[in-house]
Amino acid sequence: MTFSATTILVLALIAALLITASVWAYTTANRLDRLHVRTDQARHALDAALARRAVVARSVATTLAGLYDPALVEQARRLTALADRAERSNWRDRETVENQLAAALSAVDIALLPPQLVAELADAEARVLIARRFHNDAVRDTLTLRTRRLVRWVHLAGTAPLPTYFEIAERVTPAAATGLEVDTVRTSARVVLVDENDRVLLLQGVDPKVPDVPFWFTIGGGVNPGESLREAAIRELYEETGYPADSSSLRGPLWRRVAVFPFNGELIRSEELFFALRVKNFEAKPTNLDYIERRSIKGHKWCTPTDIAHLDHSGETVYPYHLDQLLPEALAAADAETDPEVRSIR
Repeated sequence: MTFSATTILVLALIAALLITASVWAYTTANRLDRLHVRTDQARHALDAALARRAVVARSVATTLAGLYDPALVEQARRLTALADRAERSNWRDRETVENQLAAALSAVDIALLPPQLVAELADAEARVLIARRFHNDAVRDTLTLRTRRLVRWVHLAGTAPLPTYFEIAERVTPAAATGLEVDTVRTSARVVLVDENDRVLLLQGVDPKVPDVPFWFTIGGGVNPGESLREAAIRELYEETGYPADSSSLRGPLWRRVAVFPFNGELIRSEELFFALRVKNFEAKPTNLDYIERRSIKGHKWCTPTDIAHLDHSGETVYPYHLDQLLPEALAAADAETDPEVRSIR
């Protein structure tokens, strides 16, 4: 029995395809397994941070009860009850109870507490915020891979349940004794800058305290005293890219994002408002970066949605989340004659 050259070629191609598919399935399954492990670890870390906050909440309740004021005694009773419920609740109901505990802690007059307890409360709340951020980042990365059509069809995740985000409203007590100074009033103006090829300009950055973990973000920064959002957006655009623009060319704000994140030894609370702007492609050249920006901004890149997804999948997080999916909305806004209605994003 003999085979023609065509038959041998076809068989070789089929074998190559099978090998390629097997390698892809194996590597994807391994990556999914690592992502699930990371998600589980992040969840355990968040659970530990929440448990520590419950312990501190009981200490706050004990202090308030010791002041023998009927209103404070009732407040202490509620704090204790919520802390107990938070520790006993299953994960599915945990968000509701933790939000109730956060609201009860926000109602506490910290002037009634000793300085050391204020510091412990601030530390506990800051750790919850950071742990929640890393948990949600891990969940996002896992869901991004698991929800791919081919991954679902082949059932590469097996029977592992889909992880879920953990969303709770938090208040961080000022003057934390952890070295994390909390900025509670920062407002940022950001620009989704797109070119004629529907690509968005992103900056690559690092936390100066964690220089080995790069991430990507849109143009923009904090609003200075006396500045309007549009003025700040235009100023940041020129400082970070060298591109001079007129504020009337901006469209928006189209998105609002409230972010809490550690950066350069501080815990930042930032309300970010995003504008869209269409320009012709150019080579970005920063003109006026401050000391921190020079240490933290490492590069730039014009990105398509596919590029953004690739960066996310490679572990270099892109902010705001899901920008590859949001980009069509920004493109439409940039080309519109009127400003869009602002909406909240993550």
